[in-house]
Amino acid sequence: QVQLVESGGGSVQAGGSLRLSCAASGFSSNNYCLGWFRQAPGKEREGVAVIYTGGGSTYYADSVKGRFTISRDNAKNTLYLQMNSLKPEDSAMYYCAAVGAKYNTYCSGPLYRYNYWGQGTQVTVSS
Repeated sequence: QVQLVESGGGSVQAGGSLRLSCAASGFSSNNYCLGWFRQAPGKEREGVAVIYTGGGSTYYADSVKGRFTISRDNAKNTLYLQMNSLKPEDSAMYYCAAVGAKYNTYCSGPLYRYNYWGQGTQVTVSS
Protein backbone atom coordinates (compact mmCIF):
# COMPACT_ATOMS: atom_id res chain seq x y z
CA GLN A 1 0.00 0.00 0.00
CA VAL A 2 1.35 3.39 -1.01
CA GLN A 3 1.97 5.78 1.86
CA LEU A 4 2.94 9.42 1.56
CA VAL A 5 4.01 11.52 4.54
CA GLU A 6 4.74 15.23 4.11
CA SER A 7 6.89 17.41 6.31
CA GLY A 8 8.70 20.73 6.19
CA GLY A 9 5.86 23.22 6.22
CA GLY A 10 5.88 26.27 8.43
CA SER A 11 5.62 30.03 8.58
CA VAL A 12 7.93 32.32 6.65
CA GLN A 13 8.03 35.93 5.54
CA ALA A 14 7.52 36.92 1.94
CA GLY A 15 10.68 36.40 -0.06
CA GLY A 16 11.78 33.52 2.13
CA SER A 17 12.27 29.85 1.34
CA LEU A 18 11.00 26.49 2.53
CA ARG A 19 11.67 22.92 1.49
CA LEU A 20 8.89 20.38 1.71
CA SER A 21 9.59 16.66 1.90
CA CYS A 22 7.40 13.68 1.15
CA ALA A 23 8.47 10.24 2.32
CA ALA A 24 7.03 7.68 -0.06
CA SER A 25 6.69 3.95 0.38
CA GLY A 26 4.76 0.94 -0.92
CA PHE A 27 5.13 1.49 -4.67
CA SER A 28 4.74 -1.71 -6.66
CA SER A 29 6.01 -0.44 -9.99
CA ASN A 30 8.70 1.91 -11.24
CA ASN A 31 6.62 4.46 -13.12
CA TYR A 32 4.63 6.97 -11.15
CA CYS A 33 3.60 10.56 -11.28
CA LEU A 34 4.60 12.18 -7.99
CA GLY A 35 3.39 15.65 -7.33
CA TRP A 36 2.75 18.54 -5.03
CA PHE A 37 -0.67 20.11 -4.80
CA ARG A 38 -2.03 22.87 -2.62
CA GLN A 39 -5.31 24.13 -1.32
CA ALA A 40 -5.97 27.51 0.26
CA PRO A 41 -9.09 28.18 2.36
CA GLY A 42 -12.11 28.68 0.13
CA LYS A 43 -10.24 27.67 -3.01
CA GLU A 44 -10.02 24.51 -5.07
CA ARG A 45 -7.05 22.23 -4.79
CA GLU A 46 -4.54 22.94 -7.54
CA GLY A 47 -1.44 21.34 -8.97
CA VAL A 48 1.87 22.94 -8.12
CA ALA A 49 4.53 20.65 -9.55
CA VAL A 50 4.80 17.03 -10.63
CA ILE A 51 7.56 14.68 -11.67
CA TYR A 52 7.41 11.45 -13.66
CA THR A 53 9.56 8.75 -12.12
CA GLY A 54 9.88 6.94 -15.44
CA GLY A 55 12.08 9.59 -16.96
CA GLY A 56 12.20 12.60 -14.68
CA SER A 57 9.93 14.88 -16.68
CA THR A 58 8.64 17.75 -14.60
CA TYR A 59 5.63 20.02 -14.86
CA TYR A 60 4.98 23.28 -13.02
CA ALA A 61 2.05 25.57 -12.53
CA ASP A 62 2.67 28.92 -14.20
CA SER A 63 2.35 30.67 -10.84
CA VAL A 64 5.40 28.89 -9.41
CA LYS A 65 7.69 28.55 -12.44
CA GLY A 66 11.12 29.91 -11.72
CA ARG A 67 10.52 29.91 -7.96
CA PHE A 68 9.74 26.28 -7.06
CA THR A 69 11.72 23.17 -7.90
CA ILE A 70 10.50 19.59 -7.59
CA SER A 71 13.02 16.81 -7.15
CA ARG A 72 13.37 13.34 -5.69
CA ASP A 73 15.99 11.26 -3.96
CA ASN A 74 15.57 7.70 -5.15
CA ALA A 75 17.82 6.27 -2.45
CA LYS A 76 15.70 7.86 0.27
CA ASN A 77 12.36 7.40 -1.53
CA THR A 78 11.69 11.05 -0.86
CA LEU A 79 10.09 13.76 -2.94
CA TYR A 80 11.02 17.41 -2.38
CA LEU A 81 9.64 20.80 -3.22
CA GLN A 82 12.10 23.65 -2.87
CA MET A 83 10.14 26.87 -2.62
CA ASN A 84 11.98 30.17 -3.04
CA SER A 85 10.81 33.76 -3.27
CA LEU A 86 7.64 32.84 -1.45
CA LYS A 87 4.61 35.09 -1.72
CA PRO A 88 1.59 35.43 0.57
CA GLU A 89 -0.53 33.85 -2.17
CA ASP A 90 1.54 30.68 -1.80
CA SER A 91 -0.01 30.14 1.63
CA ALA A 92 -1.95 26.88 1.60
CA MET A 93 -2.04 23.30 2.75
CA TYR A 94 0.42 21.43 0.57
CA TYR A 95 -0.21 17.80 -0.31
CA CYS A 96 1.96 15.12 -1.82
CA ALA A 97 0.18 12.78 -4.22
CA ALA A 98 0.93 9.89 -6.55
CA VAL A 99 -0.56 7.79 -9.33
CA GLY A 100 0.80 4.96 -11.43
CA ALA A 101 1.41 5.99 -15.04
CA LYS A 102 2.74 4.47 -18.25
CA TYR A 103 3.52 7.82 -19.84
CA ASN A 104 4.83 11.14 -18.53
CA THR A 105 1.97 13.05 -20.17
CA TYR A 106 -0.41 11.40 -17.71
CA CYS A 107 1.15 13.46 -14.94
CA SER A 108 -0.20 16.81 -16.10
CA GLY A 109 -3.80 15.61 -16.17
CA PRO A 110 -6.62 16.44 -13.76
CA LEU A 111 -6.23 15.99 -10.02
CA TYR A 112 -8.72 13.15 -9.81
CA ARG A 113 -6.17 10.92 -11.53
CA TYR A 114 -4.08 11.00 -8.37
CA ASN A 115 -5.29 8.23 -6.09
CA TYR A 116 -2.71 8.35 -3.31
CA TRP A 117 -2.53 11.38 -1.06
CA GLY A 118 -0.62 12.44 2.02
CA GLN A 119 -2.12 14.23 4.99
CA GLY A 120 -0.74 17.64 4.04
CA THR A 121 1.60 20.20 5.55
CA GLN A 122 0.73 23.84 6.13
CA VAL A 123 2.67 26.68 4.53
CA THR A 124 2.00 30.23 5.67
CA VAL A 125 3.70 33.21 4.05
CA SER A 126 3.31 36.59 5.73
CA SER A 127 3.76 39.94 4.01
